[in-house]
Amino acid sequence: MMKMPAIGLGTFRLKGEPLVATLNTGLELGYRHIDTAQIYDNESEVGQVLASTSIPRQDIYLTTKVWTSEFGPGKVIPSLKTSLEKLRTDYLDLALIHWPSPKDEVPMAVYLEQLAEAKAQGLTREIGVSNFTVAQLKEAIAILGPGAIAHQQVEIHPLLQNRKVVEFCREQGIALTAYMPLAYGKVLSEPLLLEIGKRHGVSPAQVSLAWLLAQGMTVIPSSTKRENQAANLGALEISLSSDEMAQITTLDRGERCANPDFAPAWD
Repeated sequence: MMKMPAIGLGTFRLKGEPLVATLNTGLELGYRHIDTAQIYDNESEVGQVLASTSIPRQDIYLTTKVWTSEFGPGKVIPSLKTSLEKLRTDYLDLALIHWPSPKDEVPMAVYLEQLAEAKAQGLTREIGVSNFTVAQLKEAIAILGPGAIAHQQVEIHPLLQNRKVVEFCREQGIALTAYMPLAYGKVLSEPLLLEIGKRHGVSPAQVSLAWLLAQGMTVIPSSTKRENQAANLGALEISLSSDEMAQITTLDRGERCANPDFAPAWD
C-alpha cells in the first residue's frame, strides 16, 4: 500500500481547465498526492488528469471525501462508486467522511459502518474522517474499533493549532492532514514568520508548511501558480530549529477559516 506523501495538491475551489492545468503542473513538478471531495464538484477533472498522465495510478495517492448528503442507509457505497467512475480509477487510497453529520441527523454508526464496508469491498485502501472533534473521534473509535480510522483531515496552521485534536490523534495513532495550512494567505503577513523566513532565505508560507511537516503532518496547500507549487514542495527541505518551532507555537489565536453553520461544536 502506498504511503501518503507529505505534501499534496489541494483542489478546493478549483474546477475545469484551471484545475486540469494545475494538476498537470503539480505532477510534472513531482507531486504524487491529490486531494479532492464529492462536494468540490471536480472529481471528473481529477479523473481526466489521472487518465491522461503517464504516471502510473499506483504512484499517485488519491483522497476523496463523502459529502453529508450521502450518509443515509445504503448511500455511502454507491456515492463512492460514482466518485470512482468520475475519477476513472477502481480504488481510492483514502476515503474520508467530509464532515460529521450536521446535528447528528444521521447516526454516526450508520455512515461509518458503510465506510468500513467500502474498505472491505476494496473501493478504498484506507478510511478516515475530517473535521471531527475529540468527542466525535472517540465515538468513531467506539463504533469501528481501535486502528480502523487511519486518518483525520482538519484545519491546522500557525494561527489555529487545534492542539486537543492533534494530541488525541497522536495518542490513537491517527495520521493528520492539515488543510488550509496557509490560513488562506493570512500567514504571509505574520511578522514572526516573515522574520524566520528571512533567516532561512524562504517565504513565510514555506515556514508555515515546514512547521507543520516537522510535526509529522501532511499538508495540502492549493495553488494554481507553478512557482508557488514548486515553493511549497521546497518546504520539505527546510529545517526549523526547536526555538523557531516553539516561537511559532505562540501564534495560536484560534483563527478558524473553515467554520460553516453546520460545523460541530469545536474543541
